[in-house]
Amino acid sequence: MTKRTFGGTSRKRKRVSGFRVRMRSHTGRRVIRVRRKRGRARLTV
Repeated sequence: MTKRTFGGTSRKRKRVSGFRVRMRSHTGRRVIRVRRKRGRARLTV
């Protein structure tokens, strides 16, 4: 059986939801803060 031809790319993922992107905006920093508070093992991708 053939594989699906469409899948996500890691570069796109990093650019959209990586740590450095999050730290750029106020709301992104809030996301990081909340995830730290919840004790997430992984804050971002």
